[in-house]
Amino acid sequence: MKAKGLDFKHKEVINITDGKRLGFVQDVTADLNTGVITSIIVPGSSKLFNIFSNINDIVIPWENIKCIGDDVILVEI
Repeated sequence: MKAKGLDFKHKEVINITDGKRLGFVQDVTADLNTGVITSIIVPGSSKLFNIFSNINDIVIPWENIKCIGDDVILVEI
């Protein structure tokens, strides 16, 4: 799976374990030496109440991404 960080913007993330919608990709992390994406970040549920807090963000490691579609990313967490 080759992808660029910008390819993930506006894609919804769904957990295939329970079918729960986790939200939309907010950011990605990458290894600065290789440029390889290491995880995606989805805002946590309390983001509405405190827009400056990232304490509840969901960090999903690349290994947990099972499928990347045009509009949706399926993960297993």
